[in-house]
Amino acid sequence: MFSVTVRDSMMIAHSLRGDVFGPAQALHGATFVVDATFRRADVDQDGIVIDIGRATTALHAVVATLSYRNLDDEPRFRGVNTTTEILARAVADELFDRIAAGELGPGGSAIDSIAVTLHESHVAWASYERSL
Repeated sequence: MFSVTVRDSMMIAHSLRGDVFGPAQALHGATFVVDATFRRADVDQDGIVIDIGRATTALHAVVATLSYRNLDDEPRFRGVNTTTEILARAVADELFDRIAAGELGPGGSAIDSIAVTLHESHVAWASYERSL
């Protein structure tokens, strides 16, 4: 299996419901480094997994829909705890939609899976992977 990973970052505000979250129940900010890994069984005729430029552009566009927003106010997250895991899935799902729409070029149709990792810090991160 071959893979290509591109990276971006985002800053969001949110609060989390439930005693398990302690002080994170209050509105607070979070900064994430976001990695998106595109996997496929083999490279294409040009020897690549995906066009890195298109993948970078797509990830940036997805991250831009979340950055500098209070996720508590976003209708798509109404009633959802926007944990790192849930946000990783949201980014992966939006990337999937962009692949399906052809935004990542002809190589996008051969992608087998996407894994998105959100790094909360240098010691903690969460990921979500989905097949295409």
